[in-house]
Amino acid sequence: MKWGALLSLLLCCTFTQADEQGVGVVAQGRLQLKGGAMVVGVSPPPASIQRVLIILHGRLRNAQTYLHSAEKAAAHAGQLTTTLIIAPQFLNEHDVARHQLPNDLLRWQGNDWMAGGLSTGPKAVSSFQVIDDIVARVSDRQQFPEVKEIVIAGHSGGAQVAQRYALLARGQTRIAPRFVIANPSSYAYFDAQRPMAFDPAGCPGFNHWKYGLQNLPAYAAGQPPAQLEDNYIKRDIVYLLGQQDIDPEHPALDKGCEAQTQGPYRLLRGQFFFDYLTRRHPEGLNQRLIEVPGVGHNGDGMFNSAEGQKALFGQ
Repeated sequence: MKWGALLSLLLCCTFTQADEQGVGVVAQGRLQLKGGAMVVGVSPPPASIQRVLIILHGRLRNAQTYLHSAEKAAAHAGQLTTTLIIAPQFLNEHDVARHQLPNDLLRWQGNDWMAGGLSTGPKAVSSFQVIDDIVARVSDRQQFPEVKEIVIAGHSGGAQVAQRYALLARGQTRIAPRFVIANPSSYAYFDAQRPMAFDPAGCPGFNHWKYGLQNLPAYAAGQPPAQLEDNYIKRDIVYLLGQQDIDPEHPALDKGCEAQTQGPYRLLRGQFFFDYLTRRHPEGLNQRLIEVPGVGHNGDGMFNSAEGQKALFGQ
């Protein structure tokens, strides 16, 4: 395998934490894109790369935590010898300032990256375009001739990113990714229907992006809502829900009115959204909902469960 300028495979082995001053650890991998360099964590590349797992962190931007969790899941499933794991790290301005990072690194304002927003430097690039570029790169038969499967997975905030990206993704690549969406706080709906009764006047943003298809980001330009829905329902998606993710007061749960219209806690929100999909598309979906018994809001527990390993690796 000739990696060339694809990645500098410098691995960092410390878990990342984030606060208002920025993340504690910045991953050492660099992926050169047209708009700048993307920070990534990367597993040691196996001799034969047949699957690429792109694991998305949440609002803590703790890419290394998710990289190690995915590595553990791959090892338990017996897939580490054929799987390359890439963990993009969507840094923000606080991270760049805290670590005095070079200006060529892509970074975003606050959590704008979670909804496909544009980077603040060095050029304006959607976080979803970054995922497009990674998928396109690992789909390249010349650079990755043995890759047969690409999986995009996230838990919590990362699952929100994965679900919104699956809805808006416009890249056409040789390999269509499978998505594993685990315990997100909310989903993007296609219309104004919601499972919970509420007064729209008291929650005027309930159908705005990222909860609905009004006021879409620049990345979605030229894609009408009907086309977005048609594309989405054709995606290969697993909704992975922890049966114990039922705390309506969980500190990381989105408690805004926009999310509350979708249900009181994550398990119900996921069940309601999947029911919404199946009612809108009785002809059938290339999607399934899998519940993980005994697991709450725990990404490591979700991905390392038997259900999680099957969703990630098809085992």
